[in-house]
Amino acid sequence: MAQFKCGDFSTCDAPQPGRPKTETISEIIDQIHELILEDRRISVKSIAEQLGISRERVGSIIHEDLDMRKLSAKWVPNCPNADQKCQRCHSSEQHLQFLRRDPNDFLSRLVIMGETWLYHYDPETKQQSMYWRHSGSPRPLKNPSAKICWKSSRLDFWDQNSILLIDYLQKGQTINAEY
Repeated sequence: MAQFKCGDFSTCDAPQPGRPKTETISEIIDQIHELILEDRRISVKSIAEQLGISRERVGSIIHEDLDMRKLSAKWVPNCPNADQKCQRCHSSEQHLQFLRRDPNDFLSRLVIMGETWLYHYDPETKQQSMYWRHSGSPRPLKNPSAKICWKSSRLDFWDQNSILLIDYLQKGQTINAEY
């Protein structure tokens, strides 16, 4: 009002003190999108440094204009195939038959073997495993085998009283009748 009374009838915005606001132009949006598609794990700080704009602006473009969020990958358990499921059902039926024959003697005759694969790899932190994704796209799957240094198998045998044997397979060795 004071400027109008002084005779200033300008409708243009006067320069404001402080940091200038960066405009969101389609070229910057496309550059940010390309950087994310090249490396889904890229950080907002890295994008801001590469393009020379503020982290806040990059974050705003990613979340509002590109509609993307950064989520952790989820772990996918090992799913048995049809043959493995059939084998498990068959062995379970055999165990039930033994149990029905003599319930008191069942556990004393049972020796169980468990096999555990031990994977030795450099694990990622949760932050390192996070990916950028669009809001409608599925969550990425975590693949721990990508950085496996080596793996080995541990075999455990036990009965109702105690552990009978713990053994580690040598590299390249398989479990067969000879073993």
